[in-house]
Amino acid sequence: MRFSRSGRLGLTVVLAIYGFRILLHPEAGSFMDSVDLPIHETGHLVFAPFGEFMQFAGGTLFQVILPAIFVVYFFRRKDRHGASIVLWWVAQNFWNVSVYVKDARAQELPLVGGGEHDWAYLLGELNVLPHDQVIGHAVWLTGVLVYLIAIAIGLNTALSATNEVAEPIASLESA
Repeated sequence: MRFSRSGRLGLTVVLAIYGFRILLHPEAGSFMDSVDLPIHETGHLVFAPFGEFMQFAGGTLFQVILPAIFVVYFFRRKDRHGASIVLWWVAQNFWNVSVYVKDARAQELPLVGGGEHDWAYLLGELNVLPHDQVIGHAVWLTGVLVYLIAIAIGLNTALSATNEVAEPIASLESA
């Protein structure tokens, strides 16, 4: 895919506006939830060989690590704008996780397949369950910081780019 300067700027602005809505009300969900949930559930399987605690943590870890891998990929390709877009996804994941963390004691969120609440288990094992709101807020703040960085990089890249079209991803070019 090729994006012109105006295309990169437009996409960054749309993500900034949509991200701001999610930032204000992460409990309302986003269109990315349907992408995040299977990644989260896969994380439990990926981390299962490392013990029970890591299996519970693995959903959240994988949910954040997977898009972070793509951030690194795009930065290594020197595609700062592509990296900023995926970094926005990392921020959205932190907001998504913050809702789950804050639900640890109340356990009102529906769970896939029932079972134990990841964050109730994790915070309980760490003896910090009574602090679920504070920890969830810290996760949310992490998302805000990542969001601001993502939007700043996206705007800087889009505004400093020439009107030339961005280089295509090599694997898409050969398709």
